[in-house]
Amino acid sequence: MRAFPALRYRGGTEFHREAALSQEVLILLPIWYAVFLLSLTVHEAAHAFAALRGGDPTAYLGGQVSLNPLPHVRREPFGTILVPAISYLLMQGGWMIGWASAPYDPRWEDRHPRRAAAMAAAGPAANLLLAVVAFVVLKVGLARGTWMPGTFWPLDRIVTAADAAPGFDGLGRLLSVTLALNLVLFLFNLIPLPPMDGSSVLSGLFPALRRWREWLLNVPLGALAGLIVAWRLFPFLFNPVYAWVLELLWA
Repeated sequence: MRAFPALRYRGGTEFHREAALSQEVLILLPIWYAVFLLSLTVHEAAHAFAALRGGDPTAYLGGQVSLNPLPHVRREPFGTILVPAISYLLMQGGWMIGWASAPYDPRWEDRHPRRAAAMAAAGPAANLLLAVVAFVVLKVGLARGTWMPGTFWPLDRIVTAADAAPGFDGLGRLLSVTLALNLVLFLFNLIPLPPMDGSSVLSGLFPALRRWREWLLNVPLGALAGLIVAWRLFPFLFNPVYAWVLELLWA
């Protein structure tokens, strides 16, 4: 993400503003977590469904071809509960990170690399679909005067409720988070570095890249190195795309 200056206040009035900010962060936590859990569930269910359609029932047998978040939470409780909450509070409500996973049969991937590539692409595609739905609803609301254009940051303030529709502020924040977070998940997972989905898509299409991906994943801390590099590259990918999406939305 773009490096934004931290909000630091001093003095009596400023102290109350800081306290209000912290209170707002806590109030918005349920909205952020609901959107996060929905987005991760749809992402992993899409992986599992694509694998099933491609001939691998492993995730289906694990109950993950489902929009019920419980099978995904049970498989990765640390990445779906603890890390999202901690990351959200540490970043003062800036956004939320975490992870989940869907099992698959490596032997099926060996036999059907292109189907495995489709499975890998299904997760980010599902996030893109959620982002598009949120975008369309927000666009209609802006055209009808329900909302007004908001701000680039924070992510939950893409729109603000119009004076004539103050009751829609919560829905606007929910849809703002849905659009921004799913755009994050879509773009980040498409970075072609292990362990992101983008590397699996490319390795399914190009066998030589698959050997490189497997070698990197087998190297100690190879996956962690891929995550660190992707994290450093991500702002250069996300910021211009996010700005372009908001320009289209507010136009």
